[in-house]
Amino acid sequence: MVIERLAFSGLRNLEPLEMRPQPGINLILGPNGSGKTSLLEGIHVLGMGRSFRTQQLRHAIAHDQPALTLHARLGGDLALGVRRQRDAGELELRLGGERIARLAQLAEALPLQLINPDAFRLLEGGPAARREFLDWGVFHVKHGFMQVWKGVRRALKHRNALLRHDRIDLRSLDSWEHELVRWSEQLDELRQAYMGDFLPVFEETLKELLPLPGLELRYSRGWDRRRPLAEILQQGRDTDRQMGFTQQGPQRADLRIRLKRRPAVEVLSRGQQKLVVSAMKLAQGRVLEAMTGRTCLYLIDDLPAELDAGHREMFCHWLSCLDCQAFITSVEPQALAGHWRPETPVAMFHVKQGRLEFQGDGMKRLHMME
Repeated sequence: MVIERLAFSGLRNLEPLEMRPQPGINLILGPNGSGKTSLLEGIHVLGMGRSFRTQQLRHAIAHDQPALTLHARLGGDLALGVRRQRDAGELELRLGGERIARLAQLAEALPLQLINPDAFRLLEGGPAARREFLDWGVFHVKHGFMQVWKGVRRALKHRNALLRHDRIDLRSLDSWEHELVRWSEQLDELRQAYMGDFLPVFEETLKELLPLPGLELRYSRGWDRRRPLAEILQQGRDTDRQMGFTQQGPQRADLRIRLKRRPAVEVLSRGQQKLVVSAMKLAQGRVLEAMTGRTCLYLIDDLPAELDAGHREMFCHWLSCLDCQAFITSVEPQALAGHWRPETPVAMFHVKQGRLEFQGDGMKRLHMME
């Protein structure tokens, strides 16, 4: 989905802004602390209902403003809005002029991928980040995911609550374990089917960005694949009760990324890690387009960081080939000069002391910097 217009007010150090981005590449340039990342943050909140910089969205409200208001008009004249008042505890979400209640509706309307320093968590962080990455893909391309995912969460919540009681109601425990098994097996099937679609695209994308013979990305479902989950849950009740939670199940699923049988994070340089996680993100966008006909929006914070000139050029060329919309920040515009295909629309914006200015055709300006 392409953003045709953005309007932000009350967002960190940014002055109230109105932006009409290109459908292709939008370069956001400016010195450190100018507000470039804040602009990406605002788009991320519109698509995800949360910030990638703070867990409390009220901290993103400008100190002298009572509220944060974000608005976007998407292709097809679909309006999307998020408002957070400093004194209110809930977000106000709007889609097509109507108030909505579920964040999933935002995510469905504006599928986006973020490539920033936090993306390294896909390699160096715990399983939670990788599960979130996996489930983003399943949510967007597999019908019925949300119902199944909610079923797992509800059954898991009730089983964990029963485990913490002084005396366990075995009838209730049997009932919720049955529900957990039913929904877990469905979730596992959806995840496995998605990985069957994703892996070939990821391998092709990585080969273009950074050939790494021996790199493996493997899905682990979260419980012993040789045993049925019902048996595992029943036999693990005593140990689960001691721990106070369910130790095996889809809530423990992971993507294991290894290079020649070692964790990839232990082997790869920082620049190589960035290309691997970027290949994962780009591949998800390609799968989304192939399976649904919808395009993914990319937010890329400080693209040149950790990449040499050759890999920057390769990354930009591949992004151009996706025919997607992207918002890319950089301190040094010349670091991205000469890297885009001639037919790719490129717009250049400059942020200085919180003010956004349109600089015109980015291709012409970047060619002048070469």
